Amino acid sequence: MRRWLIPVLGMILAVAGGTASAQSWPTKPIRLIIGFPPGGGADTVARPVADALSQELGQPVIVDNKPGGGTTIAATTVATAAPDGYTLYMSNASLYGSLQAIYKDFKHPIGDYRPIALWVTGPMLLTVSAGLGVDSVPQLIARAKAEPGRLNYASSGVGGGTHLPGLMFTRLAGVDIQHVPYKGGAPALAGVASGETQMSFATPPSALPLAKAGKLKVLAVTTGKRSPLFPDLPTIAEAGVAGYDYGFWYGLFAPAGTPDDVVRRLFEASNKVLSQSALKEKLAASGNEVATLESPAAFAEWAARSGRTELELTKASGAAVH
Repeated sequence: MRRWLIPVLGMILAVAGGTASAQSWPTKPIRLIIGFPPGGGADTVARPVADALSQELGQPVIVDNKPGGGTTIAATTVATAAPDGYTLYMSNASLYGSLQAIYKDFKHPIGDYRPIALWVTGPMLLTVSAGLGVDSVPQLIARAKAEPGRLNYASSGVGGGTHLPGLMFTRLAGVDIQHVPYKGGAPALAGVASGETQMSFATPPSALPLAKAGKLKVLAVTTGKRSPLFPDLPTIAEAGVAGYDYGFWYGLFAPAGTPDDVVRRLFEASNKVLSQSALKEKLAASGNEVATLESPAAFAEWAARSGRTELELTKASGAAVH
């Protein structure tokens, strides 16, 4: 009897110990990694949500900015981290698109990550230089058709989140507008503000300060429906570009293999803090609309669907694999 009893007792103790450990999670600070530099649009989501999660989980959730390599540095850090719930990743559709299609040295397919919760969605803003003399999307299209190849749009880089909506626009509007990649979103918008380039598709936190300063004009939102954050702005589709629909989102991921109960705790904590009016208002002020789903599985399905569109556009962008 002792021959089989001792191994069985060992298994029971191991399971009990694992359960106790999972139930006590978290017992130390949690790192929330993002692939963008401090002060950008991603920070306007990551930092307020991390602060709220710190209160909810009883442990500090520390935002760790790891920019570089088109977010491959941050994504690799998470994919290779211990799947214990203490290293998390706030990412977006680029995890499914540009990271998989552009960077040949990036070795982590989407299966190396575990989707947990959708946090926010939002529109990109179609902006033009204040000196361009264009006040609407129809005027912009007419100008582009009258001067093919003369206008250009700035982005943060080939295959990125500010390039792809421009690519979609030129295709669906049937216009010849040249793409000019910059080394980041801020330089790209500075180029538009100075008149070096004529237009850009930008996140609200990046574009709105320049628009308020009179250096940019915001013509439309990129989403298929009007945004409650900017109800007076038309969509590009209703302004004449049928079928146009492009938005951004941020959600929470963990390394593959993160325990189910830890994922469930993080999902529930995320949805709870995102229901708070104060946090909703803070996120809305920077152009981010809270968007939650009913389960981690629902987020996984939703992100994969969004990611397929991102991947198709990334491949169509002609971005070189490097």
